[in-house]
Amino acid sequence: MTAFDIALWGILPYIALTVFVVGHIWRWRVDQFGWNTHTTQLLESRWLRIGSPLFHFGLLAVLLGHVIGLLIPKSWTAAVGISEGAYHALAGGVGTLAGIAMTVGLALLIARRIVNGRVRRTTTRMDAVMYIVLVTVILTGMAQTVGVNLLGEGHDYRETVSVWFRGIFALQPDTSLMTGIPLSYQLHALSAWLLIGIWPFTRLVHAWSIPIGYLWRPYVIYRSRQVGSRT
Repeated sequence: MTAFDIALWGILPYIALTVFVVGHIWRWRVDQFGWNTHTTQLLESRWLRIGSPLFHFGLLAVLLGHVIGLLIPKSWTAAVGISEGAYHALAGGVGTLAGIAMTVGLALLIARRIVNGRVRRTTTRMDAVMYIVLVTVILTGMAQTVGVNLLGEGHDYRETVSVWFRGIFALQPDTSLMTGIPLSYQLHALSAWLLIGIWPFTRLVHAWSIPIGYLWRPYVIYRSRQVGSRT
């Protein structure tokens, strides 16, 4: 294990997490009015109606799969009766479908920004960087799900990547676990940390502004205006 490996797998994650936290605090203090998606729905809505739900619902499924795969140890799923074969079959199938939905949705959103002139003019340089990193994260994720696990020899990431990832938050990352894994896993992890690092400086901050309060707020009652006759 070299110093470069230690820098990539033992230092870079903490740099990305620090920038993520400090960057959000800075962004909130100096740019609260920019804490949104900078929506372009009024400029073009047809492609947005298709691409946005595909991307966001696919993303939710992918995030749920990552939470289960990275944070829940193999012993826990085995304890509830889920065999290793069943777990990987389910993860591979659902992950592939979710990844396809994300890929198609993001492709539509990017094409929309390229083809539609009015939307293209609202696209900033940081938007371009964000889309490039997002595409890299998704494609490397699809490469490991489809290329390695479904069509290739497979790799049990829950014995390598998952253990390393949990070690980061325990302040004891075992960097040696990441040196011998397939390249697509390494690129996926590195691009994910890069995405986390640039997150506060992009429109992705809108993820923290989801109107969850709408789930339990009282109904708004609308009454028609009744014009009474004058006497």
